Amino acid sequence: MDAQVTAQGSSIATVNPYTGERVREFPALSAEDVGRAIGAAHGSFPNWRGRSAADRGALVRRAGELMRERKEELAHLLTLEVGKLIDSSRAEVDLASDILSYYGEHGPELLEEQPLPVPDGTAVLVNEPLGVLLGVMPWNFPLYQVVRFAGPNLVLGNTILLKHASSCPQSALALEQLFTDAGVPAGVYTNLFVRGKDVGRIIDDSRVQGASLTGSERAGVSLGEIAGRNVKKSVLELGGSDPFVVLDGHNLERTVYAAFLGRMGNTGQCCVAAKRFIVLADVYDAFVAGLRDRMSEVHPGDPADPATTLGPLSSESAAQLLMEQVQDAVDKGATVVLGGGRPDLPGAFVEPTLLTDVTPDMRAYREELFGPVATVYRVADEDEAVAQANTSPYGLGGAVFAADPERARGVADRLEAGMVWINHPTASRPELPFGGIKRSGYGRELGDVGIVEFANRKLVRYVDADAPIKEVLG
Repeated sequence: MDAQVTAQGSSIATVNPYTGERVREFPALSAEDVGRAIGAAHGSFPNWRGRSAADRGALVRRAGELMRERKEELAHLLTLEVGKLIDSSRAEVDLASDILSYYGEHGPELLEEQPLPVPDGTAVLVNEPLGVLLGVMPWNFPLYQVVRFAGPNLVLGNTILLKHASSCPQSALALEQLFTDAGVPAGVYTNLFVRGKDVGRIIDDSRVQGASLTGSERAGVSLGEIAGRNVKKSVLELGGSDPFVVLDGHNLERTVYAAFLGRMGNTGQCCVAAKRFIVLADVYDAFVAGLRDRMSEVHPGDPADPATTLGPLSSESAAQLLMEQVQDAVDKGATVVLGGGRPDLPGAFVEPTLLTDVTPDMRAYREELFGPVATVYRVADEDEAVAQANTSPYGLGGAVFAADPERARGVADRLEAGMVWINHPTASRPELPFGGIKRSGYGRELGDVGIVEFANRKLVRYVDADAPIKEVLG
């Protein structure tokens, strides 16, 4: 892969969101180069699938070890490219390496054939890889998002083409190098510097068997449509506007801290960030005051400085979009409890902002707020809380806080979401399935269900040689 800086103007570039400096640019691949990469991935598939799952897992586990060894280098690269606080970058490296280690070790057992009870012989479901997969990944977690898709699928035996976000090309190259250094054969994991408009042609290629996208709803709709007309499997993890439901005032300080972490983690640029706080009336005022106080304690600065508590958004355009959403709410009558503007600093910063009195005619009510902006809703009871939570077109994650586990579970069961955490902000763990419903997409990554999303779950039925032959129907 050509890693030389090109002439000014490439859309595939590292632009420091703290300084605005255009650090490094990369050329997009030609159609011929993309074709060769697909051919290499297709050609490497038979040998890769022919290796045992344990052998493939050992290489993925080694990649996890290398990631830990390169933690500081990778963390500083994340901070440079997307403005992530340095401690958050280190935490992302830890989680990504944990995922690789987990699937390197446990992936083979998750892929073992499943026996089915039948008369007159045996039946098993066998998990076989499909072939070449395309991953289209976002910028907000440049390591975690990729390994969540690639790690389990490499253990399964698929080969990976990875189109990363154009704003984090150096992170993309570092990941490709990491898999290479771990011993993953050429063609098994390939980084592609391509533009978004090239994705459709890659999926159209008959050698590509499926595609996974984490990103915007618009991008997901486009990819899903292309995959559908090609009759190819796709998995989509799209936007979220996750509810955070507070049912009582038990240990309110802990609940407020969880709300603060759930909203402000990664500067609020997380699909499963808590974005809508839905609070019962008797605890509403205390919750709003507590969250306001917590959010007011963070201050912007250099994300590479461990003392900084608020980093920039990923880009100036992202900051401008968020401010448009906030201003629309203010113009239509929302109450600004905290923030509402931009600090007088260079860089893509937005003030921590807390809004109440948000109504359905406002963009902030129905759109995803991707940044340090929280909205709080007062509700009378559990039924109103559930109704408010389910008004969103999104259905990724959610959280419920209550002292009574049965009460919390009852509300969790009624939320329209792919994941609900009780008494903890929605999070991700290597062993737990991750994904949503509604406009948040479909399919799962991670866990026992995620690792087989791109598997041929082949039925193999053995009937005793002397058993009677029955009429064939179906």
